[in-house]
Amino acid sequence: EDPSSSTSTQNCVAPELPGFYYDPEKNRYFRLLPGHNNHNPLTKDSIQHKAMECKRLRLLEEEEKQNQKTPRAGLNSSVLLQKRQLGSLSPTSYCRLVHELKVNCMQRRKIEIHSPDSSVAGTNNFKIIVADVACERIFTVNDVEHGGCKYGIINLSGLGKESLTVEMYDNLYFTNRKVNSVCWASLTHPDSHFSLTHFSKLCLMGIAETPGCASLLPASLFSSTNPGDRPGMLCSFKISTAWSCAWCLNPQADNCFSTGLTRRVLVTNVVTGHRQTFGTSSDVLAQQFATQTPVLYNGCRSGEIFSIDVRQRNRKGQSWKASRLFHGSAVTSIHLMQAEHYLMAADMAGKIKLWDLRTAKCVKQYKGHHNEYALLPLHVNEEEGLLIAVGQDCYTRIWSLQDTHLLRTIPSPHPSSKDAIPSVVFSSRLGGSRGVPGLLMAVKQDLYHFSYN
Repeated sequence: EDPSSSTSTQNCVAPELPGFYYDPEKNRYFRLLPGHNNHNPLTKDSIQHKAMECKRLRLLEEEEKQNQKTPRAGLNSSVLLQKRQLGSLSPTSYCRLVHELKVNCMQRRKIEIHSPDSSVAGTNNFKIIVADVACERIFTVNDVEHGGCKYGIINLSGLGKESLTVEMYDNLYFTNRKVNSVCWASLTHPDSHFSLTHFSKLCLMGIAETPGCASLLPASLFSSTNPGDRPGMLCSFKISTAWSCAWCLNPQADNCFSTGLTRRVLVTNVVTGHRQTFGTSSDVLAQQFATQTPVLYNGCRSGEIFSIDVRQRNRKGQSWKASRLFHGSAVTSIHLMQAEHYLMAADMAGKIKLWDLRTAKCVKQYKGHHNEYALLPLHVNEEEGLLIAVGQDCYTRIWSLQDTHLLRTIPSPHPSSKDAIPSVVFSSRLGGSRGVPGLLMAVKQDLYHFSYN
């Protein structure tokens, strides 16, 4: 049973009556109260939240007792090794199934965060964490108590097998707007900068209708050296409400990044300042560049996914959209696979689909994800054959890329709420080429490591 779903036992024991709910423990009906101007009102939301919290605590207790079930019936390390020795399993299938066993045995450990400024570490809630290509550093966006967001970089070099400690460096930059999207950039060498996209923040007078902005900041801003020696912001320009951003690694569109705006796409060259604008019929919520060709893939609020060849000029009356796909709900995240023949996409209906770009057809669907309105990312690890996504219900789910089997559901260490949705990073080399494998989870003010060994 999916931990995020409502209790099915209630519907099986007694029929649902309007204005009442059935308590299976007390075996009787109770009247629902309106939910306002009452002391401790009893509403369906409070009942559902209580049931979800009980399931979360039960799953946490099972994990602490290491009472994990195998992801597949009859699957264990000895059986896999025996089949491999007998030649009934190919090396690829053997490695994939071994990774499934390791994922199912991951145990949670809390990471100690150190900072040169002792007053900074552990004072702000994590909102977004994004790892660089080598998984040596993690860029963080933290909510500030008085409103807005603050940026930082966590160095994972100290993340060893015995000691779980990391170094976190902040800078003086912060924004009073909500950060929607973050991506690493490669201007002078791999992952030397990162770009940010954010828009207006709610204030005491209502919604601040100020324009958003996109920024490109040098990673050297976050270091323990003298602040006077640090370079300033590389570029920052005001734009309309922005939802997503992506950096291009293809040499044919070198030093370019894209910003998904309200009903348009803006491609900018940070060296020359040249901009290209492509009009769309909907807000662009997710973006990613291909690496083999200078093609940009976009996911829209309307559910449409389309690609743009940034080498062509945008002219009136000219059709520049290609590889058009359609979801039934707003697309919140897209991921282009390594061979670039397939694209993974998630939407606000909780559906995750794998599309074949050559035939424009959905070939696989991964069930169990929960989302209604949040911009939640997908994490695809093709080397281990895993798909990871955090739902709006604060559960982290891991699927097999091969056959869409749900391998594990990880509850959040904190009670579920809208402002406590975990942000995760998964890699087999956290901290660099000789790093430790596993899952990093940032929730509230804490950082956790799920050991992959």
